[in-house]
Amino acid sequence: MVHPRKLYLASMFMTQLFWGKSFGFRKKNNDQMKKHYFKPFAVSLFTVILCSSFSIYAQDVKPLTGHEARLISWEQNLKLKAESPFVNLKWRVAGPEFIGGRIQTIACHPDEPFTFYVGAGSGGLWKTTNHGTTWKPIFDDQPTFAMGCIAIAPSNPKILWVGTGEVLMARSSYSGLGVFKSEDAGKSWKNMGLEGTYHIPRIVIDPQNPDIVYAAALGHNYSQNPERGIYKTLDGGKTWEKVFYISDKTGIVELLMDPSDHMTLYAVAWERGRKAWQNDIAGDEGGIYKTIDGGRKWERLSNGIPASKYLGRIGLAIAPTNPNVIYAIVDNQTPNTDKGRGVVGGELFRSDNKGESWIKTHKNPFPVNIGYDFCLVRVSPDNQDELFIPGGKLITSKDAGKTFEFTGETIVHILSHDIRVMHLDMHELWIDPTNTDRLLLGNDGGLYCSWDRGGTWLHFNNFPIGEFYAVSVDNAEPYNIYGGTQDNAAVYGPGKHTIEDRLTKYGVEDPWKHVYLDQWGGGDSYFTEVDPENPDVIYYEHQFGDLKRKNIKTGETSSIQPMPDKGAESYRVNWMIPYIISHFDPSTLYYGTTKLLKSPDKGDNWMTISPDLTTNPGPERQGNVPFGTITSISESPLKQGLIYIGTDDGNIQMTSDEGKTWNKLNNNLPDKWVSRVRASRHDVNTVYVTFTGYRDDDYQSYIYMSVNSGKSWLPINGNLPPEPVNVIVEDPRNPDILYIGTDLSAYVSLNRGKSWNSLSNHLPTCAVYDLVIQDRELDLVAGTHGRGVFVLDIEEIGK
Repeated sequence: MVHPRKLYLASMFMTQLFWGKSFGFRKKNNDQMKKHYFKPFAVSLFTVILCSSFSIYAQDVKPLTGHEARLISWEQNLKLKAESPFVNLKWRVAGPEFIGGRIQTIACHPDEPFTFYVGAGSGGLWKTTNHGTTWKPIFDDQPTFAMGCIAIAPSNPKILWVGTGEVLMARSSYSGLGVFKSEDAGKSWKNMGLEGTYHIPRIVIDPQNPDIVYAAALGHNYSQNPERGIYKTLDGGKTWEKVFYISDKTGIVELLMDPSDHMTLYAVAWERGRKAWQNDIAGDEGGIYKTIDGGRKWERLSNGIPASKYLGRIGLAIAPTNPNVIYAIVDNQTPNTDKGRGVVGGELFRSDNKGESWIKTHKNPFPVNIGYDFCLVRVSPDNQDELFIPGGKLITSKDAGKTFEFTGETIVHILSHDIRVMHLDMHELWIDPTNTDRLLLGNDGGLYCSWDRGGTWLHFNNFPIGEFYAVSVDNAEPYNIYGGTQDNAAVYGPGKHTIEDRLTKYGVEDPWKHVYLDQWGGGDSYFTEVDPENPDVIYYEHQFGDLKRKNIKTGETSSIQPMPDKGAESYRVNWMIPYIISHFDPSTLYYGTTKLLKSPDKGDNWMTISPDLTTNPGPERQGNVPFGTITSISESPLKQGLIYIGTDDGNIQMTSDEGKTWNKLNNNLPDKWVSRVRASRHDVNTVYVTFTGYRDDDYQSYIYMSVNSGKSWLPINGNLPPEPVNVIVEDPRNPDILYIGTDLSAYVSLNRGKSWNSLSNHLPTCAVYDLVIQDRELDLVAGTHGRGVFVLDIEEIGK
């Protein structure tokens, strides 16, 4: 059989013969750009030649799971980067900085109080030597950007260990690639193995011998695996021994060493698992374990700690002044019959005998939210009864957990933005052992410092670690960039801004602003679009379909989320719902649930224009997370009424008559989450689709093109490394040129996907969630999940 790639090239040759045009012909002006590259006869010929081979070739794209695929991906990534013809093209860091981003881990130099390290959940590792006045990223050239923990060797502070992979195990928590070691304070790094563990929440280094290291492994987020438990090395990471293991669904989320006895350690086992439609966060295999012989034998400490299938995540802390005292904050998922409380929730326990027995410290319900994503307790280094508990908010207790009070209500900002309370969702707290008034706190809003034991706080919002989900641009001069972020709401800023201006010019503030801001400065936002007729009107959204319209000039905000008729079943919507503004009428919006909805009046009224477009998954694929929903919508800019949609359960559907009829286009496409469907801006019959296997721990790159409106598909992943693909866009000048963003990088193809070139030589390792092109400026704007927004001038590409 002739390989379909050769048939593809043959068809391009035939098209050229019939029409006297090169397939790669570049248009010179806007009038020519409006013409189609394919005539109907050529498209028909192309289809006839390829139809017999498409399905066979499509099936050649197989899932790739396991850490071996990720190591192969990184090796190929580096090769493409080195060989890229665009090695000299430099991305510009456009910000923002003021919003901060999720902080996962903090470690401070024991002898240099102004030197410390901060790990952003999806934004790499940062170092400051002047207490946060300036920052330097020190992990950008590594194969992962997801931080779990950082540890400094007590006997040699130049030795650093980083455990990669986020700890909170959320929907968008990226996995790591094991443990990394630096022997020169972060100047260089070496991967020391454990790549299959994916999420390393704690590393403990022997205080006297830096070659003895323990690593806690949570395991995979979306699948079960045996690389979980506790690993130990005696030779600085050259070899590892698994010294504690329960099962392939239970990992270790906490690991502490007794400060008075380096052979005694405490560990927290956490049974959990996630699917696209279900998040299981508790189980009877969880609990607190102890070893007194360096990990050879472990004993479960259950005297007083609730033990059942409802036992969730636990946080531990040992009192430095009295190692007999241990505190445990427990996420108790036992159903609660009390009105307004679905589960028992947070409970604090104390042991005065090194875990032999435990007593609950409080009578009243716990005052803050404790859960799978934040569950920590810290003890003051000079007072065994003074506690700090970072939960949904930060609370403190001065009487060993009997009573609590809130802290973090007074904030001073480095930049003069208008958030005046502590951001929510705490993930790390470090207390200076030599100056217990100094605290460093990490949450979803970034890094905070207190010099008065938590009374007042300074926000270090001066480095770009925003986790963007989506970006868009307007046509103002100069143009603006808009985007939605993880727990930092929707923001916008000037497209020509660069953070270098703030580093080199005194008094330059971050020009980015919030579209909408509540007192906490938070909430997830996603797609953010500007009304083409009125640039003062911005559409933005929050979780699960909460769509709003705001006039920036007047401040008027309207909730325009579609609501079902009274008595009708609620809409099933994705965590990140897609909506678009029509190319043909800016008053028309489309909104995806399980069905496609349309508004003719800017969201004031809605009508349903489709049946259920998903597979309508059965009970086995329905759980506590909505599934079976539309995830992507694309309207053809060339033909009114031609709309494509993609779903999380793998459907591609099309209507050419504004929803009167629909055609399913799944012919031999993978059963994966549709990350983007994109109707071509150059040819009415061409459409692209990308899938992501992220939620299956599948690292294959799934990209397909159809030139016959989805009747058949050609895989165009070419020479790409196996990296989940999040987005695809066409160049405005030339239909041959395509850009994609993956979970690791950005790429460009000059020949419609037959081969790809790296665009990451001046881009840190990061997840590129979204791409958009500002046509007038020829700027490619990348929204990254962890490093903010980058901009690349693409005028030279394709010349």
